[in-house]
Amino acid sequence: MANNANDVNRLIDMIYEQIEDAKSPALKPNMSMVDRDELLDLLDELRAQLPVEIKRAQELLAARDKFVEDTKKDADRMMRQAELEAKSKVSESEVLTAARQRAQSIVANAEARSKRLYQVANEYAEDALARTEEAIQMALDEVKQSRIRFRSASAAKMQEQRRKLDEEAAEQSGAADQGRS
Repeated sequence: MANNANDVNRLIDMIYEQIEDAKSPALKPNMSMVDRDELLDLLDELRAQLPVEIKRAQELLAARDKFVEDTKKDADRMMRQAELEAKSKVSESEVLTAARQRAQSIVANAEARSKRLYQVANEYAEDALARTEEAIQMALDEVKQSRIRFRSASAAKMQEQRRKLDEEAAEQSGAADQGRS
């Protein structure tokens, strides 16, 4: 489980490093260029790891439920055994009382352990989901920023092309006007 979490963290670190190490174009220091395919590959790998992390959290919850069920069965078995032993004793009332107290103590201990395991499993699942959410949000934020930078660069390029076309049209129009004169 820790290995998978390490894989997820490693992928996030690799994405972060790619963005940090990205080169800026000469005339645009506030923009960065990244290898799009490489980042998309890392995001795909991250996406593939996340279901494994969630599945492991579910497995932990299932193991907790099985533990609780087994503990209850053991407590029931011990209670039945204690009751049978108590019936065979001369002082049935005292033995039965002691057995019930012991069984209740075992059940109380099992329930306390079950509650602790449930709490730990829930905390782990919550933590894993929170880390997953953070990783996805960071990747999404970077994609959004890349789209904004791309749109800005594209709009500037289109405006420059329009200006050139307008200048060429004006020159051709001026040349045509001179030809008519």
